[in-house]
Amino acid sequence: MTFRKYLVLAGVSLFACVGDTLLARGMKQTGNISLQHLSRILLIVLHPSVALGIAFLLAFFACYLTALSWADLTYVLPATSLSYVLLTVAARFWLHEHVSLSRWLGVLLISVGVGFVTQGPALTHKPLAAECATAAESGVTETRP
Repeated sequence: MTFRKYLVLAGVSLFACVGDTLLARGMKQTGNISLQHLSRILLIVLHPSVALGIAFLLAFFACYLTALSWADLTYVLPATSLSYVLLTVAARFWLHEHVSLSRWLGVLLISVGVGFVTQGPALTHKPLAAECATAAESGVTETRP
């Protein structure tokens, strides 16, 4: 995997973490909302923390789309789960949330699981349609990876 691809995966994790944290901070500052008051929801989007959080989540989405263009979902999602660790740390130290021992252990368990998933290939290679058609016509039951 190239350095640029690592940067894209890091971007997914960092942008998601910062975006979610800013969104949570802004929503804690604005208070409860309801879908019955659509105008209030639209005004909350203009709150600085919420607006900045949305901008970071748009950057996350761009990086996520980029990563999915060259790797399988089953690789991208676990590989970017570093954001769980970053989010837990941000929630604890920036948002001053209480993070229980069981949540810390859950984050540790996710991190260990990611180690297993990232050992495999980033992309599952599939035979080309023409190669499959040729193989089917000739009666071959196996194709090259």
